[in-house]
This record gives sequence, C-alpha cells and structure tokens, in this order.
Amino acid sequence: MGVDLRQVVAGVLTLTMFVMLGNMIKRDHFDSVEEKLPGGASNVNLDSDELAEQGLVTLSKRSGGLWKEDGQQLKPCWDKPVLDDVEPTDGFVTFSLTNGPEYHVSQIGDAIVVARYLGATLVLPDIRGSKPGDERSFEDIYDVEKFVKSLDGVVRVVKDQPAQISTRNLAVVKVPNRVTEDYIVEHVKPIYKQKGNIRLATYFPSVNMRKSAKNSYDSVACLAVFGTLQLQPEIQEVVDSMVGRLRTLSRKSDGQFIAVDLRVDMLEKKGCHENGDAGTRSCYNAQEIAVFLRKTGFDKDTPVYLTESRWQGSLDALKDLFPKTYTKESIIPADKKGKFLDSEGSEYEKVIDFYICSESDVFVPAISGLFYSNVAGKRIAAGRTQILVPANIPESSASASDFITHYVSKKNHLAYSCFC
Repeated sequence: MGVDLRQVVAGVLTLTMFVMLGNMIKRDHFDSVEEKLPGGASNVNLDSDELAEQGLVTLSKRSGGLWKEDGQQLKPCWDKPVLDDVEPTDGFVTFSLTNGPEYHVSQIGDAIVVARYLGATLVLPDIRGSKPGDERSFEDIYDVEKFVKSLDGVVRVVKDQPAQISTRNLAVVKVPNRVTEDYIVEHVKPIYKQKGNIRLATYFPSVNMRKSAKNSYDSVACLAVFGTLQLQPEIQEVVDSMVGRLRTLSRKSDGQFIAVDLRVDMLEKKGCHENGDAGTRSCYNAQEIAVFLRKTGFDKDTPVYLTESRWQGSLDALKDLFPKTYTKESIIPADKKGKFLDSEGSEYEKVIDFYICSESDVFVPAISGLFYSNVAGKRIAAGRTQILVPANIPESSASASDFITHYVSKKNHLAYSCFC
C-alpha cells in the first residue's frame, strides 16, 4: 500500500499545531498567576527623579539574555597615592564601623580620605552592630593584614588606639558621606588642629553613589572604597561554601543563581506601597519579585537566594513560583550555623548577604538604598553587571535586559570613576 505524501505533510502540520497550542496554554496559565495571588503589582514603576538618582529606573530594550555573560573585568584606573605628598602630623583619627557592610564601605572611605588630608594616623576601627553592646573587633570581620598592607605608603595605620588618647581629648566630628576636600578644610581641619585628635562619624544625607567630577582626592577615595576591605578567611570560606552550594543546586541553569535583597523587616518599615500620585515604589514584596522574575523569563528551576535569614510565611508566594528559593539557614554549613547564624548579633548575617549578592550571577534589589548601591559598586568593579531592578510588567513577558540598573546602562556609578 503506497504512502500519500500529502497525508504525511498534513499529519506533521497537525502535530505542530497541537504543540503550539500546548505552549499557548502554558503561557496563558502563567499570565493569570498575578491575578490569582493577593496584592497584585499593578501600577508599579520606578520613574521618579528620587529613585532615578539611586539607579532605580527601567530602561529601553537592550541586547542580552537572561544569563548574560559577565562583562570584561575592569582594571583600576587610579594611581596609588604616596605618603610623601602629605605633610605628616602627630594626631590620630579614630572611628567605628556601624550598621552593616554597606555602610562600612563608605565609612572606611571617608576616614581614609580625612586621615590622608590631615596627615594623621588612622586607628583601626571597631565594629558596632545595631543592638546595644554588640561590638566586635575589626579582625572579627575583615582581614587586618591585607587592610594595613593596602594602605602602606598612603596612610599611616595603627592597630590599637594609643594610650594617650581618651574621650577627654577626642573631638567628635561629623562628616557627610563622600566628604570633599573643601569640607575637610572648613569643618574638620580647624578642630583637628585645636584638639590634636578627632573621632569621625559619617552621616548619610542621601544615597548618592553616582559618578562625580574628578577631584584631587579621587585616587585616595577609589583605593579606600574598592581596595582595602577583604573578609577574614573564616567568613570568606563560609561565603564560598554557600555560593558553591547554590551553584550545585543550579545544574539546570549551568550553575547560575539569582540573589535577591529581600528582608521582611525592611519591607515592613518601608511599607512597599505606592508613593502618592506618582505611583513610584522603593521596594517590592516576595510575590511581586516572583512575578517579575517569571515574566522576565527565568525558569521555575532557577535557584534564588534571599537575604532574609530565616523562612517566613510571607515568602511562600516566591517559593510557589520558584521552588528552589533559599535563605541562609538552609544552605549555611551546619558547623558554622551556631557562630554565624544563631548568634544574637546580626552583623555576620549582613556581611554574608552583602558578599553573596556581590558574587551571584544576577542580583535583584527588592529594596532601594545603600545596600543596593554598594553591592552594585562591587559587582561593576568585578564585571558582574547583571543587576535587574524590579518593576511591574503588565504584558505576559519582557526582556530581562529591559531592567538593567541605571548605574550600569548609564555608567553613572562611582565605580566607573575608579575602574576602566
């Protein structure tokens, strides 16, 4: 019996139509998920001038896939300053690191710039958590030897506060983040000359990590912010172990994973609702992040790391769409949990989050602020430019590259003043 070629062609076309119909049904099913989940993300955008200053803006479509390869690692484009250019003085500059690693980066930068300009000796800081009495030494978090070595020939550093310094002869001086030479001359130097020693306290009038015009202290600031802080070996091993665990869980995505800065306590403080008539947002909840990631094309098998330390019910909406969603408690090495997770202080947890978010393949800041800005800086310096800023997607899908942070697309982050 002969085979009718027309029947074969008709059969193939029929099968193709069934496959296409099946795919359409799958897409329609996902498109309805947002409506079924409570608290939909309607009328959400990031177009206000205030958020644009923080890099939180959506962009027109650009080339690049979900797992866009890292950009070329940039190289420092500053020359290391030399101490011979500064007249030494006998005084000391003391300070503390506070509020978590995203603040430490800026506080270190300002202290080094001030000490350098004054010709003073910098005293290695202690680290203070958000709770009263939560104090640690610098070496509990960071590598002391590498810090001191990085500043060799730039600023004199002593590890311990000299005995002759007391609270009685220390003047507390507040300086704005990214302190300028003019500010030091007008507000800091006169007090230093009068008292001989000062204690710095950095305040943050705004979240401003945008690229600025060149000035004579750019090389010092660049070195201070990007070239001094490294984790001490034990914490670095914990971070490496957790990143390795996430990559092991990412076999279907070739070892790649997403890190999302999503902390329930911060979401509750910010409210995560629209700001006035502009309909702008400064943060997104778990459900909104889940819908955003799914509509930008990430598969349900994609591993997602959250900066929330312990699982909470409000995160279930994210796990429903991305079952491989993890918090620290589920992937931290068991023998390290007691020290780094179950301790009363949260400083270790913040540090682990900051560095995992800096090393992930994709970073999504669900919360605007300094954590996002300084993680972006570390990622840009390392060539990890896949930083996606969430927004409502009214259509069924969108390109992930539509949402690359303004810091990267416009190259307006401070990191682009320091790396090229």
